Parts: sequence; structure tokens; C-alpha cells
Amino acid sequence: MNTLPILCDWLSRRLAPEGARWFAAARAEVSGGVDSARFCALFSLASRYAPRGPLALTGEELARAAAALPGWNPERWTTLEALRVALVLSRTDLAGPGAVDAVEELFRYADIGELCAGYKAIPHLPAPERFLWRMGEGARSSMRAVYEAACCDSPYPAKYFDAIAWRQAVIKALFVEAPLWRVSGVDTRLDAELARMALDLADERRSAGRPVNPELWMCLGAHGGARAVASLEVELRSGPTLGRAGAVLGLARAGERSRLAALQTAEKDARVLSTLDAALRGGCDSRAFAALDPNMAKVS
Repeated sequence: MNTLPILCDWLSRRLAPEGARWFAAARAEVSGGVDSARFCALFSLASRYAPRGPLALTGEELARAAAALPGWNPERWTTLEALRVALVLSRTDLAGPGAVDAVEELFRYADIGELCAGYKAIPHLPAPERFLWRMGEGARSSMRAVYEAACCDSPYPAKYFDAIAWRQAVIKALFVEAPLWRVSGVDTRLDAELARMALDLADERRSAGRPVNPELWMCLGAHGGARAVASLEVELRSGPTLGRAGAVLGLARAGERSRLAALQTAEKDARVLSTLDAALRGGCDSRAFAALDPNMAKVS
């Protein structure tokens, strides 16, 4: 897996002439060997030569990315992030023992934008499991942007986090209100302990008079048992529209098709009914929760 040529191709189509010249010179300098101070300086200086706006990748470009690194979705990357990641990948010593120290140095004095680019670079490095501690730090961050850079649209957490770190990362998404549906692999790593943690959180939210994040029901699957069904029924009776739609998906993921069929005849809310119809047709994987993301809902 070598994603550097892909990044360079994208950047060649999007950088202004001055930015392209700087990028070529910086890449040559990095690949020729630089000390840590200069490496970090170039990483930081990139903000002068690349826009912070979205890459705005085409469907073909996104498909190429997914084929190169399954689980990678750069749909929300900025041009500046792509340039910074390309600079990191331009090092010729990334497989060597000094790579961890070199990359860690980037994080030492990084601002939020640099942190995000650093976390997005790690899954593209040789033997990325060497950076497990660093990625765990990102997954524990209370800054939503940093959490998303480490955990969303990336194959890393599902592939490398152990069971404890994985569950903590999933629940952390709910705490920082990051889009859990963008955490790759949720559907494949459900278990009874994650379901228990999610149900505990739902109880805590209700006790505090606060709404339950609709994406919380993604964490249950068939592992929550009678307690999960009871909690989902509470949401169906008293939750807001998006919460009730999430509960419908939760019931579908728990295999409660007869309950869904009964709901179908009585449901009046068009949004919930649409979700219910799709769920009965099998549309209840993690991607179905995208429609319940408040940010996505505002756009639609």
C-alpha cells in the first residue's frame, strides 16, 4: 500500500502554481533527509501554500482511495491536510526505527490543524501499529476535530485497537458528538460489553433529562438482550424524531422484525416511517445512521 502517488496526483490538480513549486521543493528536501526541526518547520509552513478548503474529490478519486487503503475515505480532507500527509510520506526512512520519533516530533508543538493532519497520516505509514499509543491519544481527545482525525473515515481503530480501546473509542464518539457512523468497522466489532456501556450511557442521559444520541443505538446489535429492547421501547415512546428513528434501526439490528412490522401499521411520523420501511428492507447497517447525524440532517 502506497498512497503517496495518489495524494501527489490530487495535489497536482488543486495547488496554485506557487503552492505546487513549494510542494515540489519541500518534498525533495524531505526525501533527501532533514533533521527533526526542519521536518516540523516544513510541515507547519505548508499552511502558507495550500488552501484549507476541501479537496472536493470526485467519485472516481474516492474509489481509488478506497481501493488503495480499504476503510480510508478522504471525502472530508482539506487540500492542506493532503499536502501535509504527502510531506510525511515523502520521508525515505519511514520503515526504519527513527520513524516513530520523527513523526512524534510533529505532534509535540502542533496546533489543531497540524494534529489532525498528523493523525490522518499515521494509517498510511509502514507498520502503523507502531503508532498505537499515539492513535489512542487521538481517540481519547475531547476535541472533536482531533477525535475525528484519529477515528473517522479511517481503517485504523477497527484494525489495530484492542477490545478495550475500541469500546472506549466508540463511546467517546458519543461523548464528543462525533459521527459514529463514520467510524469504520462498528458493525463488525459489536459485543455485549459495548452494548452494556451504551445502555449505561443512555440511562445516564435520561436521568439527567438529556436526549440520547440517536447513534448510540448503533452500539447494540444483537448483544443488548431484554434490557436493550426495553430501552429502545422507551425511546420509541418518548424520544424526538431522530431518536425514534435511531431506535427503529436499533430494533432492526437486534432482529426484532415482528416489532417493526407492528410499528409499521401505526407509525405517523414520516421520518420515522421512512426509516422503518428501509430497515425492514435490510437498510440498518451503520451507514443508515448517517441520516440521523444532526449535521447531515441540517444539510438535508
